[in-house]
Amino acid sequence: MHTLSTLPTPALLLDRGIAARNMARMQGHLAGVASGVLFRPHLKTAKSIAVADMLFGGGRHPITVSTLKEAELFGAAGFADILYAVGLSPQKIASVQALREKGINLTVVTDNIAMAAAICAAAPGGELPTLIELDVDGHRAGVAFDDGTALIAIAAALGPNFAGVMTHAGGSYALSDPDALAQAADLEAARAAAARHLLEQAGHACRIVSIGSTPTGNAVRNLDGVTEFRAGVFMFGDLVMHGVGVCPLEDIALSVLATVIGTYPDRGLVIVDAGWMALSRDRGTSGQAVDQGYGLVCAADGTVLDDVIVVQANQEHGVIGVRPGAAARLPDLQVGDRLRILPNHACATAAQHGWYNVVDSGSDRIAARWERFNGW
Repeated sequence: MHTLSTLPTPALLLDRGIAARNMARMQGHLAGVASGVLFRPHLKTAKSIAVADMLFGGGRHPITVSTLKEAELFGAAGFADILYAVGLSPQKIASVQALREKGINLTVVTDNIAMAAAICAAAPGGELPTLIELDVDGHRAGVAFDDGTALIAIAAALGPNFAGVMTHAGGSYALSDPDALAQAADLEAARAAAARHLLEQAGHACRIVSIGSTPTGNAVRNLDGVTEFRAGVFMFGDLVMHGVGVCPLEDIALSVLATVIGTYPDRGLVIVDAGWMALSRDRGTSGQAVDQGYGLVCAADGTVLDDVIVVQANQEHGVIGVRPGAAARLPDLQVGDRLRILPNHACATAAQHGWYNVVDSGSDRIAARWERFNGW
């Protein structure tokens, strides 16, 4: 088995001790807020059976996915209760039905009458349980949570397929104050519950109220009226979550191992063999108080190098330098030295790789290799 000094680079590292701590923290917080609310983790970040086994202790609990390929592969591994939390299109109805015929209780999502009617036409007996996506903060898709006319019309068009409502508090990613995060979390829950009330007043039984995000999961105080909570990136953490204020740097479980291939002290730069093909082009921290470039640089043992970031990413080259305006200096690095780079967005960086190289905190040995999958 490889060590950090012999592993071919660039390589995706997963510190399973940190990940386990992150998992336990989220699960414990949500259980403390409302023990009767189902936790339905989003596995779009992990895309790995091994990571799911770690999260659930080998059990097969309800999950959330973002692609039908995830639904297929997790379903084949025994996960039978799955929410596909991306708006459905007519072309995917047959694929959803095929997965359900394999015994997977797959629930889908829509926010418009046209798709609701298509679902009902394909499953007039209620064979495709569907949630109406709500907009509670103006972040992305969804029906306004207080637009009773639209909500009732979509529920009616779904007919017996209507199962409830769901929302994603994506607006929370723009916050950084703990009080603001808590308020956003409580508001998401309250607005989803308000939509449920509107629908039930009109005679549409709303058995599922599904909400969540990693920032609100760590901050929520009140889940009255909610039946299930979703979160995904909490397992790994990343620099965006650090900027939001819910993830200390020491709780980021993912990193990319890279090798120094060039040093340019006269220019204050170092080149590594991890460009955007290994790190992704995600620049999610660019709008935050601290811009982390294309990733924050650590020593091979995971020690953060203060204010040393990937300032530029080409396809296979990462350019490392000191954060603009900072007083830090680059460490004395030589060609062949190893560095770790913390990701801006765990989902995007992990998607560049086919497996996790699993490490244990304080050890340079690669303890395992866990496959992950991409695609749709």
